[in-house]
Amino acid sequence: MYYTYMLRCDDGSLYTGYCTDYKRRYREHSSKGAKAAKYTRSHTAVALAAVWESNTKTQATRLEYYIKTLSRDKKELLISSDEMSVLKDKINILDYKRVSTDGDEL
Repeated sequence: MYYTYMLRCDDGSLYTGYCTDYKRRYREHSSKGAKAAKYTRSHTAVALAAVWESNTKTQATRLEYYIKTLSRDKKELLISSDEMSVLKDKINILDYKRVSTDGDEL
């Protein structure tokens, strides 16, 4: 499985990435260590905003790319709803499943 995720940072910004283990990746971003992204070393990740599961790396990276092209308002809409209608013209939304992160120990 591959995951595309969005992080909320301490300055209110959003970071989008993909990985194979979103809990581990969140810890890496939060630690600001060598494995954190350059962006999250200077913008501390404080929460997982949303996570989507896909079967292939190609699907995960495609979703990451299209999320990064969205406006801030559309990113917030994507986070707040369970549907991916803001991306329906770009990707096959049936290839992705929203992952619940409520109660996850990170």
